[in-house]
Amino acid sequence: MSENQDMQDDQMNSPEEFTENNENETVENVTATPSPEELLAEEKDRYIRLFAEFENYKKRTSKEKMEFFQYANQDMMISMLGVLDDFERALKEIAKNGNEADLQGVELIYQKLKNKLTEKGLKLMEVNAGDDFNVDFHEAITQIPAPTEALKGKIVDVIESGYMLNDKVIRFAKVVTGQ
Repeated sequence: MSENQDMQDDQMNSPEEFTENNENETVENVTATPSPEELLAEEKDRYIRLFAEFENYKKRTSKEKMEFFQYANQDMMISMLGVLDDFERALKEIAKNGNEADLQGVELIYQKLKNKLTEKGLKLMEVNAGDDFNVDFHEAITQIPAPTEALKGKIVDVIESGYMLNDKVIRFAKVVTGQ
């Protein structure tokens, strides 16, 4: 009888345990479903993040568009640098051998072309003998023994001028350095 008694006790306890477990699950399920305020806060957070992503997208595309317009004429500018170089060489030769009227005419055309290119963002790099050699702006085409100790590792002569378009180097200055 004691075995039967134990079985009856187990059966009686089981329904109570089942009821307690069921109540715990019900309480857990109730707390697991978010309240309307929590849902609203979650949706508001997602909206703010989406809005921030869109603002970043607008800024990025605007910046890319500005860079495109700034450097869109880069190829044309590079091709015009040869014309500027030819004008400079012509001016030197006319100054040596030509007459004053020819020199003034070529000088006017050269200045007009140079001013138009400058308006579009072209800048001449100022490079002089004795300046420090900088690989970000200069291209060393050869090295010669330095005429003085002060010119070792520095620019001895400028062979070809360098140019920048806005803040970007489009042609490095070709220089001779001292060693």
